[in-house]
Amino acid sequence: MVKSFQGVRVVEPKKTASPVLVKDHMSTNLIVFRPEDSIDHVLDMLTQRKISGAPVVNGDGQLVGIISEVDCLKEIIKGKYSNTPKFPGKVAEHMTEDVITLSPEMSIFDAAQKFLELKIRRFPVLKDGRLIGQISLSDIIRAFPKLKSTTW
Repeated sequence: MVKSFQGVRVVEPKKTASPVLVKDHMSTNLIVFRPEDSIDHVLDMLTQRKISGAPVVNGDGQLVGIISEVDCLKEIIKGKYSNTPKFPGKVAEHMTEDVITLSPEMSIFDAAQKFLELKIRRFPVLKDGRLIGQISLSDIIRAFPKLKSTTW
């Protein structure tokens, strides 16, 4: 007769994967613009920082809009017709005011779905009504290769 000396087996509790959230992958060091900034300034900053858009905040730091390269094209076209090489138009005239925002607690899978549905390149991230970051389509794409099979 053979006896086993393995003893009682302890079953490890299954680890539940913590959700992968927007706040883990968003940018927090943001370039922001003010409604009174000129489109010339915006174009300079977008080009210099190699970004395609940024949030617009008022004097109190509250999100009031978002400005993108596409929005700036409106001023560029206007300059072409008036033969003006400078673009003095203001951000307030061209920014998108009806901004869709995301919560920092949203999963990046849900955020990815929002990007697909709305065909938007960036979302400001608000917490308690305050701008705390921005997540872009590129941020989402960069997050997925880092995921382990347990978090997928």
